[in-house]
Amino acid sequence: MNEVSIGEAAKLSGVKVPTIRFYEEIGLLPRPARTHANRRLFANEDLRRLAFIRHCRELGFELDAIRALLKLQDNPKQPCDTADALARERLEEVERRLRSLRALQKELKRMIDGCGHGELNECRVIEVLADHAKCMHESH
Repeated sequence: MNEVSIGEAAKLSGVKVPTIRFYEEIGLLPRPARTHANRRLFANEDLRRLAFIRHCRELGFELDAIRALLKLQDNPKQPCDTADALARERLEEVERRLRSLRALQKELKRMIDGCGHGELNECRVIEVLADHAKCMHESH
């Protein structure tokens, strides 16, 4: 494939134009070649890099982790310890969030189950929302 415009790069990579500009601005994406009219031209390598970044973002990696993963990708002869560590950190965060979401789920069920389904002055949902101390779980 020949070089493509930023609009075409956005379509092909699934990354929005302003986001592509942002990635270029913060150094995740190298500055692309330019036409005589100063329009960006993206090569296949740029599109692969955008797809890599997009996939990392979909998995919830923060920008600093993506920067580190890109450095590893750019130097593939290194041991994969750093990539493994970054993935483990992300997994631990996902597991923390899942625990928090499960606690939230239990609390919401408890609130709904405790509701008398009568008038608002008897509503457990409103009562618990008005006083966090009545929650079963501290963090949700």
